[in-house]
This record gives sequence, C-alpha cells and structure tokens, in this order.
Amino acid sequence: MSEIKVQHILTIAELLLRGARDNYVSITTRELGAKIGRSQQAASKHLLELEEKGYISRRKGGQGFCVRVTEKGYREVQGLFIRLKAAIEPLPKVVELAGVAVAGMGEGSYYMSLEGYRRQFLERLGFDPYPGTLNIRLDKIYIDLKRELAIYPAITIDGFSDGKRTYGWVKCYTARINDRIDGAMLVLERTHHDESIMEVIAPVKIMDALGLRYGDRIHVKVFLQGYEADDINDNYSADRSQ
Repeated sequence: MSEIKVQHILTIAELLLRGARDNYVSITTRELGAKIGRSQQAASKHLLELEEKGYISRRKGGQGFCVRVTEKGYREVQGLFIRLKAAIEPLPKVVELAGVAVAGMGEGSYYMSLEGYRRQFLERLGFDPYPGTLNIRLDKIYIDLKRELAIYPAITIDGFSDGKRTYGWVKCYTARINDRIDGAMLVLERTHHDESIMEVIAPVKIMDALGLRYGDRIHVKVFLQGYEADDINDNYSADRSQ
C-alpha cells in the first residue's frame, strides 16, 4: 500500500507539472495553495510533511522555496497512477518491449536449476526452462512500461525454502522473443539487476537458437490476456547439452 496521503497527491502533481521532477522549481506557498485549492498554511504543511517523508527536497530561493520531487516521491505517485490506469483502462492484450542482449552474472543458471523453481515452471508454464536467463537491457522508453507490467495478472511461481535459505517468488508473463521463440518474461521478488534489465526464459538457450551476440537488438512481445503463444513444448525439443 502507498504511504503517501491523499491530500499530498495534488501537491506533488502540481510540482511535477512545473517541471520539478528533473529540476528545482520556484514556488511560494501562496501560489501552491491557490493551485491545489487549499490555504497558504495548508500548502506549507504539505511541503513540510512531504519533505519529512523524503518525497521532495527544498532549498531557499527568491521570495519562496525551490522545490524538487525526489525519486522516491516520483515513484510513489507513478505507482498510484499505474494502479488507477489498470483499474480504469481495459487490460492490453500485448505489450512490446525492446533492448539489447547483455551478459549476466551467472546467477540465472543457478536459480533456474533449483528443483523448487523448475517443478513449478513445468507445472504452471508448461515447459521446463533452459537453465539460464537471457538478460535484456531495455531502451529507456520501455523501462516504465516494464514496471507497469508488475501490476497485471501473472502466473506466479511461489517462493520456497530448502532448509538453508529462502527463495523469493517469481511472476511470469508468457512472451515471444524476436517473433520466433516462445517463453516467459520474469518479474523477480529479489534481484541484483537495476530496473533497466528484463529477464526472459525459454525451453532452449535463446542466444544460440536465435544466433544472437551480446549487443544485438531483441524485441519481446509480452502477452497479458490468456496464453497467446503456441504450446511451447510442441515447438521445441530443448537441448540442454550446451
């Protein structure tokens, strides 16, 4: 659940409209109060509370303050927007993302080989994934779109414990890579990657099956309404000798 108060949403929205996401903008509490339909005192209180929560940063400037919305503040409002959008607009059938293939840290092969995950992938996705993930660094314009996917219905792989450590959940969305390979795009509870990295899996080693090298362009179609891809197990006989 969001921690931000309802009365603060309009305040942050007004600041964002003035360009406060990327820059400090000058505004007086009188101006802000008039814009959000509140008194000068209420506007001043909003700014103080938002600053205390880390949603904005302020510095003295001119007759008032210069204010900037922090990354935390932007993410909070963006999350609310995404949820409202999902509630109001019809669910899209397909979301298309693109980026370049990049090397990972080798963790994908370890996690994908764990029986606690493999068994669930087979049961819920209908295929036994190649032990490794393909990492795609998304173009900047697709990063927010990838973040939005997390609120849509997904095939969930439950977290588990092996007695020594616990492993997080995984959300899966059926996907098609370069219009040729059917697999799944993953949203992980725990990851060392930043938000620009998207991980996909398939029954085959995707790089080899598509003849890709690191730095090559990759397009991924993510299906959100039902299983649009063909039966994956019928399409491939996974070669795990590589």
